[in-house]
Amino acid sequence: MSADSEAFERVKSVLLSAHKSTTSDEKVSFYNCWAENYDRDVAVLEYSAPSVAAKCIATHFSGVREAAVVLDVACGTGLVAKQMKNLGFGNFVGVDGSKAMLDKARESGLYQDLKSCLLGEEPLPKQWDRFDVVVIVGALSVGQVPFDVIRDLCNVTRPGGSICMTTRSNHHNLKYKASLEREMRQMEEEELWTCVEITDVDNWERAVSEQEEGYISGAVYLYKKN
Repeated sequence: MSADSEAFERVKSVLLSAHKSTTSDEKVSFYNCWAENYDRDVAVLEYSAPSVAAKCIATHFSGVREAAVVLDVACGTGLVAKQMKNLGFGNFVGVDGSKAMLDKARESGLYQDLKSCLLGEEPLPKQWDRFDVVVIVGALSVGQVPFDVIRDLCNVTRPGGSICMTTRSNHHNLKYKASLEREMRQMEEEELWTCVEITDVDNWERAVSEQEEGYISGAVYLYKKN
């Protein structure tokens, strides 16, 4: 077995073990344990979501990037902020449910503020003002956070601000994705936001399920708050 294959099988085992986590405490414990090796492991997966989301935001952002205040929801170790920093953004606030992930994000030096928040169970911290950009990458998926948290994301975005979200399009996540998209359309009908772009990405990341091979696909959604 090559070194690449060995690394992939190791990461695959880690991710499949995550499916055994059902309670919130178990999920947080998983991410606390994974934090140390997270960046290395997602590199093995060739995980493209952070860079694709950052480019989508930058393409449509018409303000001054250096002055924009970005809320990075489920920020993990800071992969999205790192990509956005490379594109000219510089003011980041992060939230995550894992203390170990927040510690890694703090070490990155990218964030002006970091808070613990368990999405779907706790509201986003109210002391913050409205954000120019709100982004959530990776957490909108079956077994992670409920799809209706996108209303909270919209609530903390300033009028005219951007909300960027991602989800996987693999078979395991299709039911969740359909529910997420229904909620997005419902919020459009309520005139809470306007769709700017939906981008389908073929090579989202390497497949880890026994039922899938090669790469799974994913989607990036960009909305503008009314």
